[in-house]
Amino acid sequence: MVWFCSPPHMKIEPEEDFYHSPKLAKSLKRERDDDNEWEEERYTDGVKWKFLEHKGPVFAPPYEPLPSNVKFYYDGKPMKLSPEAEEVATFFSKMLDHEYTTKDIFRKNFFKDWRKEMTSEEKAKITDLKKCNFTEMSEYFKGLSEARKAMTKEQKLKIKEENERLLQEYGFCIMDNHRERIANFRIEPPGLFRGRGDHPKMGMLKRRIRPQDIIINCSKNSKHPEPPPGTKWKEVRHDNKVTWLVSWTENIQGSIKYIMLNPSSRIKGEKDWQKYETARRLKKCVDRIRAQYREDWKSKEMRVRQRAVAIYFIDKLALRAGNEKEEGETADTVGCCSLRVEHIKLYPENEGQEYVVEFDFLGKDSIRYYNKVPVEKRVFKNLQLFMENKEPDDDLFDRLNTSVLNKHLQELMDGLSAKVFRTYNASITLQQQLKELTNEDENIPAKILSYNRANRAVAILCNHQRAPPKTFEKSMQNLQAKIDAKRDQLANAKRDLKAAKADAKGLRDDKSKKKAVQRIEEQLMKLEVQATDREENKQIALGTSKLNYLDPRISVAWCKKWGIPIEKIYNKTQREKFAWAIDMAEKDFEF
Repeated sequence: MVWFCSPPHMKIEPEEDFYHSPKLAKSLKRERDDDNEWEEERYTDGVKWKFLEHKGPVFAPPYEPLPSNVKFYYDGKPMKLSPEAEEVATFFSKMLDHEYTTKDIFRKNFFKDWRKEMTSEEKAKITDLKKCNFTEMSEYFKGLSEARKAMTKEQKLKIKEENERLLQEYGFCIMDNHRERIANFRIEPPGLFRGRGDHPKMGMLKRRIRPQDIIINCSKNSKHPEPPPGTKWKEVRHDNKVTWLVSWTENIQGSIKYIMLNPSSRIKGEKDWQKYETARRLKKCVDRIRAQYREDWKSKEMRVRQRAVAIYFIDKLALRAGNEKEEGETADTVGCCSLRVEHIKLYPENEGQEYVVEFDFLGKDSIRYYNKVPVEKRVFKNLQLFMENKEPDDDLFDRLNTSVLNKHLQELMDGLSAKVFRTYNASITLQQQLKELTNEDENIPAKILSYNRANRAVAILCNHQRAPPKTFEKSMQNLQAKIDAKRDQLANAKRDLKAAKADAKGLRDDKSKKKAVQRIEEQLMKLEVQATDREENKQIALGTSKLNYLDPRISVAWCKKWGIPIEKIYNKTQREKFAWAIDMAEKDFEF
């Protein structure tokens, strides 16, 4: 297989010392063949690599006790805590101004886990969280935060140099003679679990990860990472059918965490490319699949009807499939297969109006999904049938689960899933919107506004919402002040131009003043477009769809067609992630 130019990494000779090569340390750019393509050997039987070497993770620094003048108070009296209990108390103090610490479930979970870290004497004394005073701790950490902001350039440079040193030592690995960037080589420090929405486990203690919790993955013939002195790893394994380098199990939900390659790596880039190619394959058979599920709406079997209506919603509304969850383990979020009767309302046809379904539920990350959509009559009648004789908390699709759905989707097309539908519909929507919204006569800022509007249509389809940034109102006020100042500047420039035209001697000056007016008009338009863009997108998260659901080749082709600098659409990190698309897509690319 031909591998189209991947993101920044380097092919190196095996005898080069990767960790100490100044030449390699200076450059992250890949070496390319003359035709900008690589011929890479593709492994079989699920093998991802034959050689893997890295330095392991960087652990969170050990806890530093508070200065003696920073006190914790219980029932109005200062109390010295043991280091273990004090550390957990600092986690709560750092969040004192956050609404989380006002929530009953957060406080209850925190206090329960905090007491596990206390000595028997501390447990006997500290029995009521309401009597605990963390104010001095909180003020201390606010002071540290302000001090960091006020650091001198020299201090900031010193920290930057240390971070760069760690990056060069731990932030890269060698995989099959390529120097690849690692995404998250630092282990997350301990703290309090927040969760999304009203998560039942919010406030619980995320414990410190230690070497004995860590599984290292590397090749047998590599130089294995060394654990910190006096410690040992939980396990060192050599599994070349996975791409993770380090793993451990976190204590809150028992989920496995990984240290992986950076999105700009060769393997990640190839996986991305394959994902969008799968979505492009759906384009060729989507009409057949839609005809099939429409036919299944009339099936004599209830399970087939439910499956067909669910696929219709996944296709039309870009809903996630929705996995089964253990009660009390996660927030009450649902997807298509796990919808309950209480999550929808039906509005029958009325005086020629359409059949309408109202959805209202918590989706991924506890983000509310609310939508009123017209549906086809047979879908509506089926929903009425599914809801008959059911209670509000009964499953809407009681004959369906994600395993059954995914098995059927695989039968319709190899590799098909709800996420592939989502990727396909997101990408097709972007491509169609760009064609409709882009005006060739517009300048670059106006075209970028059109791009963001097209991206917004996708974000709305995928329900990628966000709360307006806390600084939104202030930043809009600042932007409006710039617009007002620019308008005043334009008025003055126009007056100067008018005066120059009236002055017979000012013919030479006339031309320069006309250019000044044009320049200020362009600057004003740019600011006004920026304000419109910010206002329209204040509650929409454009980044999620841009990074995960939109084939980047569509955006790259659009930029090349209209002469838009790619950095106006993708930042540096995103350009590295999508380097394969930047190299591959021509201006006439069609998804």
